[in-house]
Amino acid sequence: MRKILPRRHFLATAAAGLALPWALDAAAADAWPARAIRLVSPYGAGGSNDILTRVLGDFLGRRLGQSVVVENKAGAGTRIANDYVAKAAPDGYTLLHAAAPIAIGEALYKDLPYDVHKSFAAIGSTAIAPLFLVVNAQAPYRTLAEFVQYAKSNPKGATFGSPGAGSAPHLTAELLLRAAGAKGIVVQYRGDAPAYTELLAGRIDATLTAISTAVPHIQAGKLRVLGVANETRTPLYPDAPTLREQGLAQVVGYGWYGLLAPAGTPAPVVERLNAEINAAIADAEVRRKAEAAGLELRGGTAEAFSAFIGTETRKWAQIIKAANITAES
Repeated sequence: MRKILPRRHFLATAAAGLALPWALDAAAADAWPARAIRLVSPYGAGGSNDILTRVLGDFLGRRLGQSVVVENKAGAGTRIANDYVAKAAPDGYTLLHAAAPIAIGEALYKDLPYDVHKSFAAIGSTAIAPLFLVVNAQAPYRTLAEFVQYAKSNPKGATFGSPGAGSAPHLTAELLLRAAGAKGIVVQYRGDAPAYTELLAGRIDATLTAISTAVPHIQAGKLRVLGVANETRTPLYPDAPTLREQGLAQVVGYGWYGLLAPAGTPAPVVERLNAEINAAIADAEVRRKAEAAGLELRGGTAEAFSAFIGTETRKWAQIIKAANITAES
């Protein structure tokens, strides 16, 4: 004969089932980290993302009491690293130091093997790489207003150099032209160096670039900064006014980095990592090394970072569509 369980036993069992996910998360957080953590950079060694990834890895390793091993998985506009982490076990032992292309890729590439909104758990913003509007020092325009007037009056408009199709400098240049109501073209090069060669030779009018790359040429009197595409002035080069304060309120664009984990990573692990990332950002030595690499540290909550990625995805999708940009354009 089948035994009938008392109603109170059934209710207690049901309540325990409802509490199980929380209990598993708490248990995972209590045991975590019990071994080395893999921190994936989507770029090769030596760039600003790699530099900051290693600085953060060292800091996290000391705070968490476990080794944090940096792995560089470069290529395909960060898609190789993104896909690798999206498919990793959601246990807090594989993390991605994501970069801006992860939010741009949704509109730029077809059939991505991951979903930027569903495949990852946001942990927190780490830094931005401000973009400075830089022109040849011999050019007749000395302010943003004069540059915009030049772009409007020149039959061919203004020419920008870009380090690659769909990059933050490319899309921000397209945004600037549209916000200014000016004509222009963004010329694609294989990286920053060829664009600088053309700008210094006077064969293009401007580029949007990291200040660390531009400073030697500025100090040599060969280039001039007209502004920075930040929300506010940056401590990296405080003399540069924002494009916003010069009348182009819509023009905000930069490279950015932040920590992501595979979707399903236990919430207490995400919360611990967010707290440690914010502790790193408040650390004077971490800040010194980041600024030396041309980065401005950010921080904040996991929720704010998730919302930021959503905003970036929608913002750049509109520009990509309006400018008819493809991955090969």
